[in-house]
Amino acid sequence: MADTMQFDLVSPERKLMSVQATSVVVPGYEGEFTAMPGHALFFSTLRPGFVQVMVDGKETDFFVTGGFAEVSADSVTILAETAVPRGEVTREHLDDLLAVAEDGVRKAGDHHRLSAAQRANDMRFARDQVVKD
Repeated sequence: MADTMQFDLVSPERKLMSVQATSVVVPGYEGEFTAMPGHALFFSTLRPGFVQVMVDGKETDFFVTGGFAEVSADSVTILAETAVPRGEVTREHLDDLLAVAEDGVRKAGDHHRLSAAQRANDMRFARDQVVKD
């Protein structure tokens, strides 16, 4: 089994990273998961949170608001709604994203209220992680 796998992180605005990684922690919609070389084929939607990429013993983090992840034995590809390097994430930016998510809860119809509330909760958790760090 190889020691690394190809990792690509892409948002509509730009390609943020394309490297050989040893592991990637992904905020999957149904829970965080870690992908490593040799992983079984796997697809997941993303919830707001941090993607953690390990390259040569060094961790690089990106905040994502949602999107999709495709994992295979030799690669992880993340197509993110938005993605921002951790160093560029501010409390104000996350407060704005949380306000948009909370507005979505207020405007959601009965069929979408639960998923809108979950997104707002995930955004609140991500914001609190940044404040904690």
